[in-house]
Amino acid sequence: MELCTVETTNGKIRGLIHSGICHFKGVPYGASTEGANRFRRPRRPTPWSGVRDCLGYGPVSPQAPYDARDDYARLIQFDLNVAFGGISEDCLHLNIWTPGMGRNQKRAVLVSIHGGGFSISSGNHPMYDGAALASFGDVVVVTVTHRLASFGYLNLADLDPRGPWEDSGSAGILDLIAALEWIRDNIENFGGNPNRVMLFGQSGGGWKVSTLLGMPPAQGLFHRAAIQSGSLTTHASRETSATVAQSFIERLGLTTATLDRIRTMPWSQLLAAQTAVGAGLFAPVPDGRHIDTDPLSEAELSAWDAVPLIVSTTLDDAGLFFNHFDLTELQLSELLRAQYGPAGMTLQKLYREYFPAKSPYLLHAQIITDAGFRRFAHAQAEAKAARKRAPVYTYLWEWTSSAYDGKFGAAHAMDVSASFHNVRDAILGSGSREAQSMCVALASTWVAFANTADPNNSHIPYWPPFEEAERATMVFDQNTRIERNPHGELREFWRDMPAAASVLG
Repeated sequence: MELCTVETTNGKIRGLIHSGICHFKGVPYGASTEGANRFRRPRRPTPWSGVRDCLGYGPVSPQAPYDARDDYARLIQFDLNVAFGGISEDCLHLNIWTPGMGRNQKRAVLVSIHGGGFSISSGNHPMYDGAALASFGDVVVVTVTHRLASFGYLNLADLDPRGPWEDSGSAGILDLIAALEWIRDNIENFGGNPNRVMLFGQSGGGWKVSTLLGMPPAQGLFHRAAIQSGSLTTHASRETSATVAQSFIERLGLTTATLDRIRTMPWSQLLAAQTAVGAGLFAPVPDGRHIDTDPLSEAELSAWDAVPLIVSTTLDDAGLFFNHFDLTELQLSELLRAQYGPAGMTLQKLYREYFPAKSPYLLHAQIITDAGFRRFAHAQAEAKAARKRAPVYTYLWEWTSSAYDGKFGAAHAMDVSASFHNVRDAILGSGSREAQSMCVALASTWVAFANTADPNNSHIPYWPPFEEAERATMVFDQNTRIERNPHGELREFWRDMPAAASVLG
């Protein structure tokens, strides 16, 4: 077994060399968040003497294991969210893969923020394994584990304004800023270039990247960004988040007068309350202090100006919300009429003309995708392009995996594995020739963008920046190509729909 050692600002760490790549796992970028540090902004880790072994993953933020009986959960291995590293509030860790150390290497650094909304998963999930991408692209890859759900986004500040809770509603996002600061201060010793950092995330990871783009403390910590199926998340209002927090503390048997006791309760008790209230209800709080209340405000948009951006969706993103694979055409008609009223029949006819052979399940998935994920991605790309500063590029992932007999179509998260060049992942069909080709196309794009802030490379057609008039979009499929205004009639339909009619589900 061959080992490698690197000096960090907190002390020396030891990693494992495997297949030509140095792996460092469970590298602390912050102190434990338990006890006195609970619900507070992250603290720096305590320095250590000697050499610290970073040979295995660190603990993940407390979360309930996902139900693996769901086909989509098995497809993306959601049952492995808590399988590596255990569970603990000592969860502020990085995983780093590098082809070689040394301050003179100056490789591009690709930092992945994991998905799972704001409530589940971690940077330890197999989908985010960075070894293949580090080897393929000669780059440094970093994944991050941080606080989630109530541990990262509990709005206590509005329950007890005079208490020490000013950071409680955005602690998980502040963790990510601390991680990026650690990368800035240390990544040169891992062969990386702190001035060439690409931040990317899918779904909840994209929401986090969207949030970080507009936060002043994050400015200058990354230099290009990619958002996959996670554009412009609308955070819960302060009033709603305060209501959720009130329900949460009542589950714990607390009142605002006894709130201090929340720091001494075991995390398992907090997790039980979080599960009862609903982990998905916790999200960063738009308090006007850390996070703006409007994701498209002038202040937010101006913060994006210097950062070249990739914005994307998959064709059937919203399929993760449904399991009615045996849906009939008649049942689809009834479902659309219930969701959209008289416009439901127009929707079905319009989409069926575009996609005559698509199953009713996938047609419904695409309709809901266009109403939400894609509509937000269009808005984000348009707002970025209108600034006429750093460019924005858009892509649509249409390639369908053969996994589960192709019933999920171009599924949510399929492009994550491809961007990491993880050909063997089940969601891509476990190593087929087509999957290899798709991995090369998207991973090459990631590497080019990280290195030059331009996604163009020899494995894809020429990709012009997005402009609202032309709407040039890369379509990743068996015949990867540029399309101008893909599915434009469908996009125009949703542009004219009232916002309330476009919400998911």
